[in-house]
This record gives sequence, structure tokens and C-alpha cells, in this order.
Amino acid sequence: MDIIELLKVIFLGIVEGITEWLPISSTGHMILVDEFLHLDVSKEFMDVFLVVIQLGAILAVVVLYWNKLWPFYIKKLPRRTQMAIAKKPKWAQVILNFVERFCDKEKWVLWFKIVVACLPTIVIALPFDDFIEEHFNNYVVVAIALIVYGVLFIVVENYNKGREPQCTSLEDLSFKTAFLIGCFQVLSVIPGTSRSGSTIIGGILVGTSRTVAAEFTFFLGIPVMFGASLLKILKFGFSFTGTEVLILVVGMVVAFVVSILAIKFLMGYIKKHDFKAFGWYRIVLGALVLVYFVGKTLLA
Repeated sequence: MDIIELLKVIFLGIVEGITEWLPISSTGHMILVDEFLHLDVSKEFMDVFLVVIQLGAILAVVVLYWNKLWPFYIKKLPRRTQMAIAKKPKWAQVILNFVERFCDKEKWVLWFKIVVACLPTIVIALPFDDFIEEHFNNYVVVAIALIVYGVLFIVVENYNKGREPQCTSLEDLSFKTAFLIGCFQVLSVIPGTSRSGSTIIGGILVGTSRTVAAEFTFFLGIPVMFGASLLKILKFGFSFTGTEVLILVVGMVVAFVVSILAIKFLMGYIKKHDFKAFGWYRIVLGALVLVYFVGKTLLA
């Protein structure tokens, strides 16, 4: 792989790391980037690359939020707890000893909420993944989705002005609220919508604070992106060349580093600002996508 191809991979990793977490649609940006910058790879591998580099982005969430997500620890049980467990049947003692000594129950509850929120996507969106990719992955759909959700961000923020969020911490997030946010995540199967954009809008509408909506969006990405990457790799097969492996690794590493910076920026930004700026950005980008591709078609 020559230096030019390497620089292309690095640039794509930067775009992925920024746009995956900011609610501005990574797909919309990738379509624009792909118009001007082509990797010297097959289309099949490029499809895999664009999904698998998301693993780098999601690893940034795992690293930044490790203490909130890792559900195991080691602690010594109080004597009263040991005595209470000793009165249980043998099989129950084994389970209770493990749970009490090694499991952080609050974090397990958070993971159960994440699983519940992922169910709508698994049940509704996954079976239509190939159909959606074939029929909706074009600049018209992406541009319209960018504009529509940009308008929605502005409308939702205006509606939300003056409302006090009912849920201000992940511990307060109910299973019902998690499920409703998961239903909004289904909308993100339409290219240009933005997964983070859909779930953040959903979180705000169902009464969470911007911080909770953003953090829960990050956590939802872990099973969704790991699952999507695994499916893409299984479809492609594991017959990667040495160059293709290098491309994947470089893209993931760059996306990882940039994602850490993007997540920190977003969490700092929303403490003082709303999401309207992202809404206006999406509207402008969507209009540019339409103007460029329509103009290109007319001039062809």
C-alpha cells in the first residue's frame, strides 16, 4: 500500500470517528467523501471497511466509559450476607455467592436496559438490512434524511425549551424509556438519518436529559456496531489479503483516537448548548448533497 492510499485510509478513519458520534450522519459524509476519494479496493471490501472501522469508534466508548460499563468486581461479603446465603440450598448458594462477590448489579441492570433497547432493531430492522442497503443507499434518500432530521432537531429543541427532564441519570432510566429510545433507533436504518441523531431525539422526547440521551446512545452502539461488523465480515468471508488487513487496522485505530476526541467534545458541548447547531449543519449538508448530485446528473 503506497502513501497516498494510506493517507486516504487515515482520512476516512477521521471522518468516521467524528461523524459516528456527532448527530450529523456518518453515511451522509461517507457518500460525499466517496465521491471525491476512492480507495483502490473492491466494492465488496469497501462495504466491509466502512462498517468494520466502526469497531474502532465503539472501542472508544468502551475505554471512556469502562467504569460505567464493566459489570464485574471482587468484594468481600459481610458476615450477615454470608449467613443469609448459607441458609439457602446448595445450588442457590453457588449462584448467590457469585452474584454478591463478583457482579455489580446496577451495571447488569444497565446492560439489560441496553439489550431491551436493541430488541426493536433486531426484530424490525435486521431482517430488512439487505433490502434497505440495496434500495435506500443513495444520495436522494441521504439528503432528504439529513434535512428532515435537521429540521426535527430544531423543532424538538424548541419544544423541549422550558421542559424539565424526568430522567437525569442512567440509574433513573426505566426499561420502558430504554425500549422507547430503542424504537427510535430503528429509524436510523434509513441512510442519512444518523443512529446517534435518532436515539438522541428519541431520548429528549421521552424525557431524558441531553447527557443521558447521548450516553445511552453511545452504549447502544456497542452491541449494534459489533453485530453489524460481525455480519459484514461473515458475509465477506475471512479471506482478507495482507493489504486489506492493514487498511482495516489503520482505519480502526484512527477512528478510535478521533472518536475519543469527538465524544469528549460532544459531552462538553451539550452541557452548555442544545443540538440546534447540528440541526442547521444537517440542513446545509443535505442541501449541498442534493445540489451537487442533481447538478452532476444534469451535466452528465
